[in-house]
Amino acid sequence: MKKNPVPPLALVIGVALIIWSINQGGSMSGFIDVPSLIITLIGSFCALLISFPFSDIKKIPIIVKKVISTTTDDKNELIEKFTELSRLARSNGILTLEQEISKIDNLILRDGLQMAVDGMDPTDIKSILEIKIENMEARHGVGQAIFLKWGEMAPAFGMIGTLIGLINMLSQLNDPSTIGSGMAVALITTFYGSFFANLLFIPIATNLKMQTEAELEVCDMIIEGVLSIQAGQNPRTIEQKLNGYLDNKLVKNKKKNIKTNASAVPSEVN
Repeated sequence: MKKNPVPPLALVIGVALIIWSINQGGSMSGFIDVPSLIITLIGSFCALLISFPFSDIKKIPIIVKKVISTTTDDKNELIEKFTELSRLARSNGILTLEQEISKIDNLILRDGLQMAVDGMDPTDIKSILEIKIENMEARHGVGQAIFLKWGEMAPAFGMIGTLIGLINMLSQLNDPSTIGSGMAVALITTFYGSFFANLLFIPIATNLKMQTEAELEVCDMIIEGVLSIQAGQNPRTIEQKLNGYLDNKLVKNKKKNIKTNASAVPSEVN
């Protein structure tokens, strides 16, 4: 995993834009209210504790860390790795891949190759890997569900805070001059709920979903590659097959790089 600076940078820019828009027609002091913040954040977090097991809730810092990171699995590198492994298996036998397995970081790829080397039935290999992938998807889905639910809860608790503020304001109508300020304070919790939901919680859930989908696509490539190597297919066939998982733009760039490298090789002089 490597750091991805875009999400935190986007968050900073988003907060800066909101602060800028507030200062255009008022002051920040009017948008700061600690009780409203407590009702919105702590209240919605308590609802999360009721909705999810605490063992999942305490993983929130790890989940957030995943958002500001990006996976190191590169599809082009994976295709090159499978091409290399298939050449090795066809020339020296599939058992020679045992030496390469320990050098592989991806657990799904490592397990798949190990099962192929052990001579397991292709149907069993596919079934076992699919079970592992489904478990991984379920684990990742918990983080998505937590932040999606938090994105639902925050505006709801913002509305609860607003209702509390309105009730308190309406119960003290003896002084009409306080209605404006009381209404403003009452609406702050709705602002907080919308702010945290739309700039933090829901974007985090979306980010996690996109990362999971990308990982699942890589896992599909791994299953296809492992079964192709076990079947003894031609390395060129495996490469073309796995290229189908690449975007058209990536395929064009790959072909362009191959042509560039080929033209850079000096021809032999007869």
